[in-house]
Amino acid sequence: MTNMDRRSILQLTSAATIAGGLVAGAGGTAHAARRADRRIILKGRRTGANIPEVLTAGVPYFVRYDLSDEEGRGVGTENAHCLPVTVGTDGSYVMATLVLSLDDGMITAATAFQRPLPAVTELPTGSPRWTHEFAITGGTRGYVGAAGSITIEHPTRDDDVLTIDLTDATQ
Repeated sequence: MTNMDRRSILQLTSAATIAGGLVAGAGGTAHAARRADRRIILKGRRTGANIPEVLTAGVPYFVRYDLSDEEGRGVGTENAHCLPVTVGTDGSYVMATLVLSLDDGMITAATAFQRPLPAVTELPTGSPRWTHEFAITGGTRGYVGAAGSITIEHPTRDDDVLTIDLTDATQ
C-alpha cells in the first residue's frame, strides 16, 4: 500500500468518505452555509494510546483523552481510531474516526488527512501545532441528529483543544 498513486488514493478516500457518512451534496452544502448553532470548547489530556514510533500503512493505532470543559470539570472522553492508508517519503495519509463520549450523549466524527514528514505519529519537540478537522457523522441523547464539525488542535503531544461546532440538523 505504500506505492499507491494519487488516483488510487482518491478512490480510497471517496469510499472512506461515503462509508464514514461524509457524503457531500445539497445537504452538505446547506450545512456548510449555516452558522453554528452551538459551539463547545473542550480540553483533552492524553490518558492512553498505542502509538507506534513510525507509521505503517494498514496498521491502526488509537489515542484516548479525558475531556474537561472551560471550567476544568471532567465531561467525558475522546477516543480516536487512526488508520494510515499510505506511508511514503513525503509523509502519510491517515483516515480517522472519533468518538466523544460526553456526559450528555455521544458524538461520532470522521476525517482523512495528509500527515507531512516525518512519517511518525509523534511530533518532535518545538514543532508547529497540529490541527485537523472532523465532520460530525452522528450522535446520541443530547446530540441526536448532530451535524457540523470538530476541530482538534494539538498544542503539545499530550494535550488537545476541541472546538465543536454543532448546526441544527432540522433546518
